[in-house]
Amino acid sequence: MKLEILTPEQKIFSGDVYGVQLPGISGLFEVLDKHAPLVSALKSGSLKVLTDKNNSTSYSIQGGFVEVLNNKTTVLVEGASEKEK
Repeated sequence: MKLEILTPEQKIFSGDVYGVQLPGISGLFEVLDKHAPLVSALKSGSLKVLTDKNNSTSYSIQGGFVEVLNNKTTVLVEGASEKEK
């Protein structure tokens, strides 16, 4: 699955991933390979990029939106920064 994380200022992440965990306004949810089309609002919180089944990178994000279409997930947020491990 392709993932892009974008802010108004820059592209935070772009690449192939196993999945992504997102802070939806109604709770945490996960998008994996070949997920059904989806558009959802996001609240501020932690976004986890699952690079494979065993490795991940976390970002602290401000509110925004996510779109899932044709095996590509696009996350549009007001701001994001990578969390230290």
